[in-house]
Amino acid sequence: MSGLDVNTELLERLLVGFIQDEIYKVGFTRGIIALSGGIDSSTVTYLAKRALGPENVMAVIMPYKTSNPQSREDALVVVNELGINYRELEITPMIDSYFAIFPDADNIRRGNKMARERMTILYDQSVEWGALVIGTSNKTELLLGYGTLFGDMASAINPLGDIYKTQVRQLARHLGVPERIIGKKPSADLWLGQTDEGELGFTYEDVDRLLHLMVDERYSLDELIDAGFAENFVLKVHEKVRSSQYKRRLPVIAKVSKRTIDRDFRYARDWGR
Repeated sequence: MSGLDVNTELLERLLVGFIQDEIYKVGFTRGIIALSGGIDSSTVTYLAKRALGPENVMAVIMPYKTSNPQSREDALVVVNELGINYRELEITPMIDSYFAIFPDADNIRRGNKMARERMTILYDQSVEWGALVIGTSNKTELLLGYGTLFGDMASAINPLGDIYKTQVRQLARHLGVPERIIGKKPSADLWLGQTDEGELGFTYEDVDRLLHLMVDERYSLDELIDAGFAENFVLKVHEKVRSSQYKRRLPVIAKVSKRTIDRDFRYARDWGR
């Protein structure tokens, strides 16, 4: 995995410091995480425990009736191993009451609704508990647009957003995330039998190699094909990155004044402190 190998010890120090700095400097001491039992949310939870202490970390487990029971079991393994706070809130009643109105909704609509329902719950819990929401989307997912806008992509801070999926696996092993979590097939658990790689149509290992050269090394499409990647694979991934750019930007504000938020009125998150 040339170019994708990371110094996990250094990466841990950087991300623990990032979580501490970004939470403390805006006046908070606690973090809250949607813990699915997958590798990304588990890795973030391990980092948050190191950064904030177990007493200042809350994991919220939010299963749906068709969720894989192993996901809940794996989430509880993380909770028990780290000794952090947790709450379990099932989203089945909210989701089913909504789709009773739209019984013909497809899996995409249902999956997006579940992701957004979980995030509304997480933000409500963050107010009650006085914590910032810590995100779990990795760089691969963000570049491919493989996430729900204002759903699992929402957060106050994101430690994994500049780390590819294969790099998350390296970090997870370094942190001591259980192998049962690292080794299972990645899944958003949005419907029965759903897996990330099955839905995407390629493996994370393959797409991470391509994305690293495309984004970090700035290879052109022709250079990527010359490097040995199949042309249809290159074009498919490039189109996913291009077409999902809107998901990686704040909402566009129409400019009608001298100082427009996001263009002229730009200050650090902790401005004034």
